[in-house]
Amino acid sequence: MTLVRTYLSLAVGSLLSAQACLAAPMTVVEARGGGLRPGMRVDSAAKIQLKDGERVTIIGADGRAVTLRGVYAGVIAKGGGGTQNPRAALAALISTRNDRASQVGAVRAGANAAPLPDPWLIDISRPGARCIREGERPVWWRPDATEQTPFTVYPIDRSWRADFAWQSGQDRMLAPDLAKLDGVKTFLIAVPGQDNAISINMIPKDVTDPLVLSSWMLEKACVQQADAYFRMIQKDLDQPQSPPALSARTSE
Repeated sequence: MTLVRTYLSLAVGSLLSAQACLAAPMTVVEARGGGLRPGMRVDSAAKIQLKDGERVTIIGADGRAVTLRGVYAGVIAKGGGGTQNPRAALAALISTRNDRASQVGAVRAGANAAPLPDPWLIDISRPGARCIREGERPVWWRPDATEQTPFTVYPIDRSWRADFAWQSGQDRMLAPDLAKLDGVKTFLIAVPGQDNAISINMIPKDVTDPLVLSSWMLEKACVQQADAYFRMIQKDLDQPQSPPALSARTSE
């Protein structure tokens, strides 16, 4: 069983047991009020109070996102976003992809994006939002690796610059550690013919469930990466499970 399938099985197992008590674990994606912060795990049956102007977005283990806006007082989510199996949860999540991307203004940005071979790669050939794991260095990627190509990275105020060059045949490059760049989260990457503004969104390292991760990426407009995660989850679900090992019979 692969790591993705293991996470999915654990998530669904927790959901089924949680449904018995009408509650399920959920993960906070965005919080402006309510005493919550991104990455926190909360119970769907927990009560929350939001003042006028406050807002929280929370994702269930099935990937369903719930946004609450103040003034609000009540439970976080009725039922907690339960699901029967990973395949049904993935199908439901994919069905919301276009609507959710439209809400964050990411439809056009992801319309003609090349498919990522890995959901954690940062495509620098096009502008938009990107997601990386907290504490990890970004890995830049380009869809066309045929030519040797220079590119330059700037902060938005262009207070410094860093020059790089793709070698022919190279499609990935480990980016500088963001912690050493004075906390810069939005970059201008100048490639031949255009400047691409790329904003970086951090996903807490303890968020590991594939459905939650892909849903988080959609909430942060990292649509190209979410699509790659969908494909990875689907591929894993389509793989036949290995039969259980049979114990050897011993003769008397």
